[in-house]
Amino acid sequence: MRLWVSLTLLAAVLPVGLSLALTPATAPGDPATIRASYRRPDVVPFPSSNPYSEAKSTLGQLLFFDPLLSRSKTHSCASCHRPSLSWADGLPRAIGEDPKGLPIRSPTLIDVAFFEPLGWDGKFKDLESVAFGPILSPANLNMTEPELIARLSAIPGYVDAFAHAFGDGAITRPRIEASLATFERSIVAGEAPFDRWIKGDDTAISKPAQHGFELFNGKARCSACHSGPSFSDGSFQDIGTAKGHDIGRGRFFPTSAKLKYAFKTPTLRDVARRAPYMHDGSVATLEDVIELYNKGGIDRPSRSPDIKPLSLTAGEKNDLIAFLQTLTATAPPVAGVPKLPR
Repeated sequence: MRLWVSLTLLAAVLPVGLSLALTPATAPGDPATIRASYRRPDVVPFPSSNPYSEAKSTLGQLLFFDPLLSRSKTHSCASCHRPSLSWADGLPRAIGEDPKGLPIRSPTLIDVAFFEPLGWDGKFKDLESVAFGPILSPANLNMTEPELIARLSAIPGYVDAFAHAFGDGAITRPRIEASLATFERSIVAGEAPFDRWIKGDDTAISKPAQHGFELFNGKARCSACHSGPSFSDGSFQDIGTAKGHDIGRGRFFPTSAKLKYAFKTPTLRDVARRAPYMHDGSVATLEDVIELYNKGGIDRPSRSPDIKPLSLTAGEKNDLIAFLQTLTATAPPVAGVPKLPR
């Protein structure tokens, strides 16, 4: 069960520059209905098992930015999910405590509240289950659960923050998970020119961008997967970038031909600010992304049925790029970094 928290309640505690995003929707036929399907409501979903509280979100924000979560005390969650880079890191592959890096890139956390399961291959059932994946990974934060709990328990400010959020100062893994997840659910898309356009400002985006939106929902077939206000249906698709042992969702469904090489459809919010692209950072620019889809991927049994040659003209490609650029929030999101006395 999900609980929906209103904009009025969250507005005072959201990081500066953020507003709220919609749940995904499917766009039926006529232009007005299509535009309406991308509009955002003023609520964010929180699970009934971990309902929103300001104290819990504040604690999660403290933890998110604290390098104490890494063994070397030099990395934090924000090292890979930086507010100024639209909650990603701008790198082809994530880099944690192991300088060799990880095999996949850091996904943005924008609108993460709206999608389950999580992770490029869907290995996390919910946001609460994500936190200790990177915390315990030797290549990432390289921490152990007992050491992290001991570090936090030795800081009176953290004991007080846990008591404020949970009623007593006990610091446990489930409480760390709940706090981080609560804060991360507040990371939502900022208002972009596109949002102003669909609310009725006909001058908010250019005519080429408006044509790009028509292509996005028509000839280019983008909305088959990138639907709704967050521009993702949360599905897993083989679009033709993965190869070899990099099989994505197929790792959990080895008998499924369609899930081999399938990876999570990411949000397109702030997409022009989040190069490089794909789960492995293998596509450098938005122009390259459009060309990949235009060619129709790799013809193999796992290829998504929505991936086909598109025969887009040079002008149509440019208009699609113009539209995608309208999904970037007017200003990059900025989050304050609260600090506790050590």
